[in-house]
Amino acid sequence: VRGMPYESVDAPDDQYRDHETATKAIEYLQRFSQSDQPFFLAVGFNKPHLPFCAPKRYWDLYKTNEIDLPRNDAAPIGAPEGAVHASGELRAYSTIPPSGPVSTETARSLIHGYYACVSFVDAQLGRIINHLDQSGLRTNTIIVLWGDHGWQLGEHGMWNKHSCFETSMHSPLMISAPGFTGGGRCASLTEFIDIYPTLCDLTGIAIPNHVQGVTLRPWLEDPTRAGKSQAIGRFQSGDTIRSDRYRYTEYRGRGGRGPVTGTMLYDHVVDPEENTNRSGLFELQAEESRLRQWLTNEKGSDVSSD
Repeated sequence: VRGMPYESVDAPDDQYRDHETATKAIEYLQRFSQSDQPFFLAVGFNKPHLPFCAPKRYWDLYKTNEIDLPRNDAAPIGAPEGAVHASGELRAYSTIPPSGPVSTETARSLIHGYYACVSFVDAQLGRIINHLDQSGLRTNTIIVLWGDHGWQLGEHGMWNKHSCFETSMHSPLMISAPGFTGGGRCASLTEFIDIYPTLCDLTGIAIPNHVQGVTLRPWLEDPTRAGKSQAIGRFQSGDTIRSDRYRYTEYRGRGGRGPVTGTMLYDHVVDPEENTNRSGLFELQAEESRLRQWLTNEKGSDVSSD
């Protein structure tokens, strides 16, 4: 019902919506630079969502025949029913078969398009940050860049998001703030609910008592310090929790509020690609029980008991 899932046209950047979004953001920043009042500006880009359409010059940064395909293109061993979807979002596009795997050529072209879109949006971000630098706003402006989810590019035989695997639940988060040294990489667990209290803290606003997240200021000061013990996420009937080593997921009936219908446990030390479900193994019973209790405590009364 839709056109091609990817496209490369020799056209200028300003023919694309995300360029227009960046242009509008710059217009707002120009107005803000004329005032000494605080401002908050949210800028949302569409790419790299489907369809993977970007100007040709960004496609030319990559070569389709040199793109590596994921090694784990099959469902994880022992994954419960409902954990792996049929890539329904992609199936709506032309040339994509209604079921089963896509061809190697199509897979490489899809990944190529994804890479091109990432580079295209990176250029639009660069335009905004360059304006912050040139206007003098950068010295007193906090920048938070994050994606709302991860993305499967053929891992576990899936495309798009819509899963409780690391490929969907792990997303980018970058913070640039005055007074902090840039370039650090933090391996600690964070959650989206941490962004609000972080912005409150960095701007000198009192963090409301109802906030469940934590400020990330300590990790801006020291990216190597220990972080949260767990982070939780949800997609439809699946609730998932990530520790520094494991990811545990429960699937429930009745829209996610009924009895447990399946579980997954992945050890990221020995299985970082989440290829073998270790839920139920005797040697991991204590760890699985601990993660299950953590997840239950975090969800509180949101889910009925078994």
